[in-house]
Amino acid sequence: MNSFVARLRFALASLSLLCAAAAATAQPFSFVALGDHPYGPPAQSYPPYQALIDRINQLDPAFSVHVGDFKAGSTLCSDEESTNQLAHFQRFAGAVVYTPGDNEWTDCHRANNGGYNPLERLTALRQRFFAEGRSLGQRPITVENQSRLMPAHARYIENQRWQHQGVVFATLHMVGSNNNFETRDPAAVAEFFDRDAANAAWLEAAFDQARRVDAQALVLAFQADVLEVKTPFEDFPGWSGFQRVIARTLLPLAQRWGRPVLVIHGDSHRFRIDQPFTFDRKPLANVTRLIVPGERDVRAVRVSVQPGGRFGFELVAAGEGAAGSK
Repeated sequence: MNSFVARLRFALASLSLLCAAAAATAQPFSFVALGDHPYGPPAQSYPPYQALIDRINQLDPAFSVHVGDFKAGSTLCSDEESTNQLAHFQRFAGAVVYTPGDNEWTDCHRANNGGYNPLERLTALRQRFFAEGRSLGQRPITVENQSRLMPAHARYIENQRWQHQGVVFATLHMVGSNNNFETRDPAAVAEFFDRDAANAAWLEAAFDQARRVDAQALVLAFQADVLEVKTPFEDFPGWSGFQRVIARTLLPLAQRWGRPVLVIHGDSHRFRIDQPFTFDRKPLANVTRLIVPGERDVRAVRVSVQPGGRFGFELVAAGEGAAGSK
């Protein structure tokens, strides 16, 4: 028994040294975040979006992250549109990790979207855009999927996780329109609660992974502006579709972890870098939010990561990028 304990302590000490060495040797890198593109008729929206992708290819980031809404909320949710957007993802010379938005499925019941069944569109989305173990793009990276790691949430192949230079990345399937928490539709409510539980479990696992590998930072990407139903009195009122995952899971975990957390989302369409989250009525200084530009503002954001989890931000356009930092 004593010999076993000694070996266990040696193994743990060795693992700690390896993690410390990995953190010390982590190199600066950059990745690109974008979303809410392309919006509008193909003839108008595709060329500038394709030019933006070509510009991203010139920058040669470690990978790109598209936070969803690859079509406007007033255009058809057709298979043809999905095929076109898959071709756009494969236009990226490197890897691109995609997480769904509401325009791709929850809003597809609208007449101007084609009157589709949203759950059928979600199933088609999963089948077309996600494969276990790898991202999209011409040089895909290896990812872990919740569908493989958590059998209780086997349908959520779109929730992905990966690591790069001492930083843990994870996507969460949270979408605009209050995360599909539509109380007038029993099917939507059932879908919401199941996905909400999966997202909370995946978020907890991301923090567990970050602690396990002694990560210098954690980056989370999803589509929704989670403060869209904020009131003057509560950031996450009872009808918010983001209360469990953000207020009751992300914020206390981030406060307890203490290291840098970067939250990336779209939905609002206006580029912003801020620190809007609080816990126990105190600002969470280690949690930074990046809202990517979208809709008519056809730009992306290059995020630079320095050792220690220090982030910098630069707007990227099809021509020359305009610099900004934090």
